[in-house]
Amino acid sequence: MWHPISIAPFDRDLELAVIDSNGVRAIAFPCRRVLGGWIKVEIKKRIDVCPTHWRDWSTDAEC
Repeated sequence: MWHPISIAPFDRDLELAVIDSNGVRAIAFPCRRVLGGWIKVEIKKRIDVCPTHWRDWSTDAEC
């Protein structure tokens, strides 16, 4: 179940989704909310993304 990005937690790995001209698309790697943005969990680097919603990351998550 997707949740609004406005209530995304800071303390766990999340699957993010964006809405673009092709519709809703899930980002293919786990992300974590940090002050001022988002990081890619595996490399702990900021990513330039404006997600619209989130759900808990699962290794068997479907897009």
